[in-house]
Amino acid sequence: MPGLLLGDEFPNFEADTTIGKIKFHDFLGNSWGVLFSHPRDFTPVCTTELACAAQISNEFTKRGVKMIALSIDSVEDHRSWIKDVMAVSSEADHTLPFPIIADDKRELSVQLGMLDPDEKDKDGLPLTARCVFVIGPDKKLKLSILYPATTGRNFNELLRVIDSLQLTAQKKVATPVDWKPGDKVMVIPSLSDSEATALFPKGVTTKDVPSGKKYMRYTQI
Repeated sequence: MPGLLLGDEFPNFEADTTIGKIKFHDFLGNSWGVLFSHPRDFTPVCTTELACAAQISNEFTKRGVKMIALSIDSVEDHRSWIKDVMAVSSEADHTLPFPIIADDKRELSVQLGMLDPDEKDKDGLPLTARCVFVIGPDKKLKLSILYPATTGRNFNELLRVIDSLQLTAQKKVATPVDWKPGDKVMVIPSLSDSEATALFPKGVTTKDVPSGKKYMRYTQI
């Protein structure tokens, strides 16, 4: 994503949204944040994604994460689309529990590198790809995932990576393949064995590998 790398401060943009005008850093406050973009209002895959996000929004709230979506249509269109979204989520009597940014001029999509050159609207203009940005309380980019417009996201995976990001921000560990909360984690290579023993009272186990190197170190948090 041009100009936006992991560890960079996320732009403090101003935008019109379904809850009014926001300044992004003020919107986040001291929370974690997840910003996810959508190619267009009233499109099938986007509607299923927002419906899923609405259904599990309490899981993000429990993790101290503020959600915000983006689509390249107007606030008025967003508000009309939300009725469809909530009907698909089987919660037609409720409102969407997070705002949607209006990026009808595509200015923010361009700034954040969100456009999908292979998917175009009826006027031949590129649609936004399905970007996911996770931003930490320090306003720095912690994770980015980029899906093409034709592939819907997995929100359970997004919760899993947020759990990993929040854990590894506090502990000197890394999470192995397919890790989920409660599983063993890996001791980071920069820690000596003595430091690891002192830091992890539940103990450290090492898996033997043919090289004989003792780098596959596991512990329980």
